[in-house]
Amino acid sequence: MKINRNLIKELTECLEEFGLSEIEYAEKDIIVKVSKFSGTNVSTSNEIKSDSKSDVVKSEKISGTEIPSPIIGTAYLAPEPGGKKFVEVGKKINKGDTIMIVEAMKTMNHVPSPIAGTVKQICVEDGQPVEFGHTIAIID
Repeated sequence: MKINRNLIKELTECLEEFGLSEIEYAEKDIIVKVSKFSGTNVSTSNEIKSDSKSDVVKSEKISGTEIPSPIIGTAYLAPEPGGKKFVEVGKKINKGDTIMIVEAMKTMNHVPSPIAGTVKQICVEDGQPVEFGHTIAIID
C-alpha cells in the first residue's frame, strides 16, 4: 500500500486550522488517523476554554431549547464577513430558518432551527471553532 502524503498533509493542516487534537479519514477499506498527541488523556488550552464557556452558559440558567452544532468546524453568524447576521437575540424565527453556518473542510453547512420560537442566546462568536454537540444557540 502506498501512503498518500498529500492526504496526511491536508489532515494535519485541518488539525491546525480548526484547533483539533486528532482527525480521522476513511475511504473504502483505508483509514487514516492523524493526531497531535500520543496519549489519550491530554487537554489543550482550546478544550479548556470551550469547556469553561459552556459552563458559563449553563450557570446562567437560560430556559429554552439548546441547539447543538451538528459537526466540528468554524461557526459563522452571517453569510459573508460584515453581512447581516442570520439571527439575533430576541428575534422570532421559524422552524427551518438558518441559525448560522458551520464551515468544515471548506464546506459551508447551514444549521437550521429545529423549532419555531424566539432566540434567547447565541452561544458562540463569529469565527469561533465549535465541536460536535457544542451548544451554539438557545431558542425558547
